[in-house]
Amino acid sequence: MDGLTIRPAATRDRTAVDALHEREWGGPYVIAHDTRYDLRTLPTLVAVDGSGGVVGALVHHGDGDGLEVVSIVAATPGGGVGTALLDAAAQVAQAQGRGRLWLITTNDNLRALRFYQRRGLRLVGVDPGAVDRARRLKPTIPEVGEDGIPLHDELVLERRFTAAD
Repeated sequence: MDGLTIRPAATRDRTAVDALHEREWGGPYVIAHDTRYDLRTLPTLVAVDGSGGVVGALVHHGDGDGLEVVSIVAATPGGGVGTALLDAAAQVAQAQGRGRLWLITTNDNLRALRFYQRRGLRLVGVDPGAVDRARRLKPTIPEVGEDGIPLHDELVLERRFTAAD
């Protein structure tokens, strides 16, 4: 995407980032690996287009040897925003001396699985029933996800860094 800039979120970006999270997650809270995250409290990278508008956001936090991507959302999928955000998160992880970038997605999210694997992340774990447990913390999580697939499990993907990265 021409004119795209990735930078840490600023106070002026809050309304736009919150709107993306409302659209994608139904608000500022996500549940992953039995943890409830408030996206407003974690470090955030934003993708800004040539006119200065926020067109994507990636929320992350450090976790041991890795940087966890807690949320990634683009205003319009397929335009390169997600790739640019993921690349920037990998740079943050490496600058912090972390050995991997990792994230969670759900068993129904075939589009995300394609996206992440094409960008070097590998499937390294499955947590059966994790989404069922998450529903106790966030009852608005649907029973059936994308493509009519029952929504039950979390999939863990990671990209390990090498000296060549």
